[in-house]
Amino acid sequence: METRFQIGVISSTHGIRGEVKVFPTTDDPKRFKKLKEVILDTGKEELVLKIQGVKFFKKFVILKFEGYDNINDIEKYKGKSLCVERKDAVPLKKDEYFIADLTGCLVVDEEGKELGILKEVLETGANDVYVVGTPDGKELLFPAIRECIRKVDIQKQLIQVHVMPGLLD
Repeated sequence: METRFQIGVISSTHGIRGEVKVFPTTDDPKRFKKLKEVILDTGKEELVLKIQGVKFFKKFVILKFEGYDNINDIEKYKGKSLCVERKDAVPLKKDEYFIADLTGCLVVDEEGKELGILKEVLETGANDVYVVGTPDGKELLFPAIRECIRKVDIQKQLIQVHVMPGLLD
């Protein structure tokens, strides 16, 4: 299981005082208000940054980090990911899962026949869709609804699905 989750990507600087514009990759951008620190993945190292200020502008979150008071201090981090430890992640409700935990799970039908590996989760308006890569290189799409997704066991990395008529044709 993943120990860290990406919650945003620094898209650009904001002003000249070290603030950054962050594109949130979390379902709840307001969660930034409750965070005290984030982990910046520079690609070469990981830096723990203490959050000094949070504002919201359109679809972006504007963050100010302690010790970064100049545009030149922070500009080099454009395009880099901001993460949190699992312990700081948003608590999940019953039958909710982190996408990072679902990706890579073996997908089987109700008889236990292996269908493939969950490659990605498409987030649509109505419900998520699980994209399963089959051994022969095809993709199967399963809507993440109770009628289709029967059982998820993150510990065993296993998802059991009901194959609706016509899905495998």
